[in-house]
Amino acid sequence: MRRDASSGSGAVPGVQQLLLDGGPARPRIERQAVTRVFGDITCYEVPARTAIDRVPEAAELPYQWAVSPYRGCEAGCRYCAARRGHRYLGLDPGDDFASRIVVKTNLADRLRRELAAPRWGGDPVALGLTGDCYQPAEETYQLMPGIVRALADAGNPFTVLTKSPLVLRDLDLLRDAAKVTQVGAAVSVGFVDDRIRRAVEPGAATPQRRLEVCAALNDAGIPCGVLMAPILPLITDSADHLQATVRRAAEAGAVSVTPVVLRLPSGARESYLGWLEREHPGLVPRYQALYGKGPTADPGYRSRIAEQVRGLAAAYGVGQAARRWRRRRSPARQLALV
Repeated sequence: MRRDASSGSGAVPGVQQLLLDGGPARPRIERQAVTRVFGDITCYEVPARTAIDRVPEAAELPYQWAVSPYRGCEAGCRYCAARRGHRYLGLDPGDDFASRIVVKTNLADRLRRELAAPRWGGDPVALGLTGDCYQPAEETYQLMPGIVRALADAGNPFTVLTKSPLVLRDLDLLRDAAKVTQVGAAVSVGFVDDRIRRAVEPGAATPQRRLEVCAALNDAGIPCGVLMAPILPLITDSADHLQATVRRAAEAGAVSVTPVVLRLPSGARESYLGWLEREHPGLVPRYQALYGKGPTADPGYRSRIAEQVRGLAAAYGVGQAARRWRRRRSPARQLALV
């Protein structure tokens, strides 16, 4: 549902636009943005300096280039590696990440110019790395249709990354784009236990709903895989958790399953470990041993998890044209752990 903007509690209904000149106490982003308030969410409208950004190798993602209309995300995932970016804007990567969203209002126009530049080689791009491109703010700003059209007009391949059912709003646009270029999608489902989702992904759709989105995209001809992101050490890495997640991905017709073990770069580390200390204090020493002072878990551990997921994906026939295992229930059925 689209939300009306206001300047806060007690304001008259409607959109009130404030150009904030700010002072030393104001976050830097407030001194260079148009600010709009939508209930508990503050959006900072800024012009995009660039549209296509290089994905850092440290992110360990299978993408080299990304286009992100939003920075910050209302899903509020405690582990999100994009939290660090809020610190550079003068915002708190903890509480502010889910409530103060940067909106690149001219991104589609900027993207068209960059796609047309002679130096651009037409490489595939991922949409939505610094904040879900179909988060609730997209209901208000509707930036994604223009972005999808720009990529389609340039014939540039792209993959949509999301946790949100709102992506189905643009299904016709995605199908039209798929007629002229390679279009894919990936939903992030690191685990299928909704109790854990409520704890670490408080604003995200349920795992069941995300898998239904995966099924709908595949049924519509948009190849959609599942990013098992993140797998939480000592919480969702048991054999039962991994098997349940891969099995549900297979039921949804996922064309691939890509395991991503939890990363804890600055910003995400404080948020996630703070939650861990409150809810699972006994696990903190084991996390400290597994991660040390770096953002990634022990390489041996990551390799072991990846191998387990590859074996499960093969057993359930994920990505195979002729599956030995057949769907036994609809992904619309209630998700269970095992």
